[in-house]
Amino acid sequence: MHSLHLAVAVTTLWSCASAQYQPTRFEARQTDPLGYNANNSLQVDLGYAIIEGVGNASTGLNTFFGVRYAAPPIGSLRWQPPQAPALNRSSVISAAEYGPICPQSFDAIPGQPFILGDEDCLSLNIYAPQNAVDLPVLVWIHGGGYGFYNGQQDQTELINTNNNSFIGVSIQYRLGAFGFLSSDEVYRYGVVNAGLLDQKFAFEWIQEHIGSFGGDPRKVTISGLSAGAGSVMLHTIAYGGTLGTSLFRNSITSSPYLPTQYTYNDFVPSQAYYAFATAAGCPPTYAYGNASQTIFACLQSQDTETLQKASNDISTSGVYGSWAFLPVTDGLFIQSTPSQALLKRKINGHNHLTSNMAEEGPAYTPQTIHTEPDLTTWLHRQFPLLTALDIHKILHYYPFTNTTTGLYPTSGASGPTAITTSLIASGHQQRANLILGESTFMCPSYWLATAFSSPDSASAHHAWKYQYSVPAALHGYDLEAYFGPARQNQGHELRRALQTSWGNFVRFGDPNGVDGGNASTRVLGEEEWPEFATGEGLRMVDFNQTGGTEFEFLAVQTNRTVVLFGEPGLRREVRVVDAWGWEGGRGVRCDFWRSLGGIVPE
Repeated sequence: MHSLHLAVAVTTLWSCASAQYQPTRFEARQTDPLGYNANNSLQVDLGYAIIEGVGNASTGLNTFFGVRYAAPPIGSLRWQPPQAPALNRSSVISAAEYGPICPQSFDAIPGQPFILGDEDCLSLNIYAPQNAVDLPVLVWIHGGGYGFYNGQQDQTELINTNNNSFIGVSIQYRLGAFGFLSSDEVYRYGVVNAGLLDQKFAFEWIQEHIGSFGGDPRKVTISGLSAGAGSVMLHTIAYGGTLGTSLFRNSITSSPYLPTQYTYNDFVPSQAYYAFATAAGCPPTYAYGNASQTIFACLQSQDTETLQKASNDISTSGVYGSWAFLPVTDGLFIQSTPSQALLKRKINGHNHLTSNMAEEGPAYTPQTIHTEPDLTTWLHRQFPLLTALDIHKILHYYPFTNTTTGLYPTSGASGPTAITTSLIASGHQQRANLILGESTFMCPSYWLATAFSSPDSASAHHAWKYQYSVPAALHGYDLEAYFGPARQNQGHELRRALQTSWGNFVRFGDPNGVDGGNASTRVLGEEEWPEFATGEGLRMVDFNQTGGTEFEFLAVQTNRTVVLFGEPGLRREVRVVDAWGWEGGRGVRCDFWRSLGGIVPE
């Protein structure tokens, strides 16, 4: 009964409640037969509301911020599927400012703050070129471990670099316990993965309404970084890959975050549920003394500040660098772990562009691992289902090498590998950093690239992959290369190459451009960026730089000062490399991690 209820709830776009209204596609066309106001009016009629954006002559963009796409998920709507907004046509609603951020829950790193958000946060932001007609659409899903951050990513620079040739949309979704609380009780009385269902609801809103802003709903690319990229990955396998291109055609993942993904009622998410309920004043003993009300109902009736504090407190109290509330396998929306689903190539969308950073792991790995016993102890904490034999296998794939040559970025293709050293660490600490980086970010990128690749050239699926290697290539340090403003070590040539490749992919489903593009639009000049799977093996592009002027930089993720290079004098260095043999055989190690799917469910 529950599965049927959930299927109906999450696949019905707009409910027909008396207080809610949504025009059909036919009614929307009658209101605006061109799909966009011919006089470039900043007022847009959404049916349930009329909004007014802001025009910018210098950027050529009209922006619409804080656009509500769902009803406030508060009270009885907590941990329920997102619902259509209520009718609100009494006046024109200003879309000049971002909406409030969702409640924030940080990861388990000492010193994290508590930031109060607003549960009424299901809004999106639109960047539309003026006089746009049937333009492709890039949807951005923010990262933050499914626990924090917001949808206020400015897409102006990326769109302007690509000659205002597409529309940008960024979305917000429920975070922490509000979006990813899971247990038998949540599944019975509400929904698990509520944050993912919010994202899907936003995709459906885009299908219904983006034409009113000059966008083509048939040409949608969804994208994200870290947990945003992890979200994209989960949407590519949603419903067993049966959605096709109904919600998006292409997808981009930058450092796709894949923590251990438990089943919705496993011990770990269930314990997080009860810990959260206790912290929120609805402990397990509550149900015994209140036969007429469940723990779940108690949580729905609790005040928001209490719930927000409980979510953050539980999230920050776990294993170093982890979050307590994460996506789960629910049997319907997410039917299996991503590593296994991608292996079967049952995927939504056509084309995929994916990447990883050279040093993904340090931000989420304690920088206190000096010996092999330290490493073994950390592995048991990080992956609690591993046996002693499993640990031995991991140590075999990540062998210890004692080096006295200092810390430096590896070349990737030859010489010492990332198992041995990096700009941040060496020895046992570097082993831990790479284990975390590959198992959680790098290998998911490889699995995505493989799933969207096919030996059949006529296949509907195609994939391209790259690594961002500009030191310090720590997790998330590529964000400004895509959207700006630039980091001190990101040269103009590098940023333009990355932004152009993204723009080409959004417009044509190929980072080279239409039909392979031409030398002026390719990041490799005369050479074409090959698909991941080619006759020469598994290929990717490595983005790096040469030249530049030295400066000192404090890598806050590791509290280490390093020497980097900035302008003047930076030149991009982009090359095609062997993805499988990269860093001493990353492809083999990623196959190993996939083989542990039963005990490290990813």
